[in-house]
Amino acid sequence: MAPLERTWERYVAIGDSFTEGLMDPSVDDPELYVGWADRLAARLARRNAALGLDFGYANLAVRGRLLADIAGPQLEAALELTPDLVSISAGGNDLLRPRVSIAEVAKGLEEAVVRLRETGADVLMVSAPDIGFAPLVNRVNPRMAELTAHVWGIAQRHDCPVVDLWTARELQDMRMWAPDRIHFSTAGHRRVADQAAWTLGLDVPQSDHVLEPAPKLTRLGTLAANREWASEHLAPWVRRHLTGRSSGDGRSAKRPAVKSVDFDV
Repeated sequence: MAPLERTWERYVAIGDSFTEGLMDPSVDDPELYVGWADRLAARLARRNAALGLDFGYANLAVRGRLLADIAGPQLEAALELTPDLVSISAGGNDLLRPRVSIAEVAKGLEEAVVRLRETGADVLMVSAPDIGFAPLVNRVNPRMAELTAHVWGIAQRHDCPVVDLWTARELQDMRMWAPDRIHFSTAGHRRVADQAAWTLGLDVPQSDHVLEPAPKLTRLGTLAANREWASEHLAPWVRRHLTGRSSGDGRSAKRPAVKSVDFDV
């Protein structure tokens, strides 16, 4: 799909930790996260400023949220903000559950897209990344592939641009990912923002975060890294889910209202 050539003045992002921006800490406050959506908003704001147009942005995404939350309360809140552009990335946390109907996830995602499109807003969708290269977490990759196929189908039916992460080969490097192997690092979020900006028709300069080839780990090094990941990241995640808790419990959106973009990332 060719990049769009449009402008927008009210952008609202909905989703989970990916869109909240986890593991991409702010330089000013490490407790706050930036992420690809904030980075995209900053680029859209700069373009609009050059054109003499207003621009406002809200980010309603909250870590740990399932599709039902994103296509439910988040969607309702987004509609109240009357956006002309909405990005939606949802279903990733559902795919991590032991049992999930991907067809039902896709159905709920499409219903959310339909409601947004009925308002006249453009909807920016995001494919899953190909994580077949990643140790241990690659077991969920077949589900990621199936959801990605649905995303493209939904996008085609409802005339939505798609941020294609599945074929973004630069993301198939563990340095693009945080130590938990689930969230992107700052470099990864920047790469996603590049792809999103290009999809929306913005000029994207030659990437300045292309990484040199990484040294290969020895077999013992790989085993040690996997043990460390299982201890520090997998075990706490399992304990949290066995007790019915979510990383987003008690949290609210970081940017709940459409406001001018006063950051430059």
